[in-house]
Amino acid sequence: MNDNELKALISLLDDEDREVVEHVEQQIRQMGGQMIPFLEAEWEGSFNPDLQKRIEEIIHDLQYESVLDRMRDWKNGGAMDLLEGLWIVATYQYPDLSLSKLKQDIEQLFYDVWVDFKPDMHPDEQIKAMNSAFFSKLKFAPNTKHFHSPANSMINQVLESRRGNPITLCVLYMLIAKRLNLPVYGVNLPNLFVLTYKNSNGVQFYINVFNRGLIFTTKDIDQYIDQLNIKRLDTFYQPCTNADIVRRVLRNLTLAFEKNGDTDRVREVEKILQTVQDDGDGLPLSDYTQR
Repeated sequence: MNDNELKALISLLDDEDREVVEHVEQQIRQMGGQMIPFLEAEWEGSFNPDLQKRIEEIIHDLQYESVLDRMRDWKNGGAMDLLEGLWIVATYQYPDLSLSKLKQDIEQLFYDVWVDFKPDMHPDEQIKAMNSAFFSKLKFAPNTKHFHSPANSMINQVLESRRGNPITLCVLYMLIAKRLNLPVYGVNLPNLFVLTYKNSNGVQFYINVFNRGLIFTTKDIDQYIDQLNIKRLDTFYQPCTNADIVRRVLRNLTLAFEKNGDTDRVREVEKILQTVQDDGDGLPLSDYTQR
């Protein structure tokens, strides 16, 4: 169909015959995301609230299917780009969000840190410099006032507000650290997401970004796990994967919508989560926890 034919098809959504409307709606859904601009144009030109609502539902469903497809492709492609994974999560609420714009924002953060950074520093000094830049210069901080807000799981919102939960703050900290060639990785602790500095010379310690970059040790993790009365697992000490991080972000988002009583969005986010699960794998304890 050409543009005029597509516009004519969409105009039939206002037909008085319910069977015609259902058939047209089915055709539009089959055509997918390419129909969204035409649907938006029809919505803007309509004065019928029922038609506008129907169009809004179709647009949402098409955008949602796009999120599912992107996340499935990201996971099946090896989940190589962490920022892309977080971008896909954010497009659930911000469908027009630009990945290239996010990359530019991260690059700017890197330059803001790099100008004050010396690569020949000792690992402890490198992290102290990172902490100073991240919390004092860039003004990132925990969102303790609205801890369970869905915005804390949206990378674009955290970049804008400079407030986030443990995992989104860790992700931004880690993305900057990677650009500085620092061996910093995510660690899936129960109830708290942290980072580890782990280089090829055997140096390893941990960073609690939610506590302004507090450095701690393996023994501290031992004590933390023992206090929770759970078994010490390797996953509590070693770097996790990009897919692990995105899964945990999605679980946080599910919890946020549960707190708001938004059951429809809970179901939708759970379905997104299913696309990034490992087939047949049981979830580690840390994946069940929120934060």
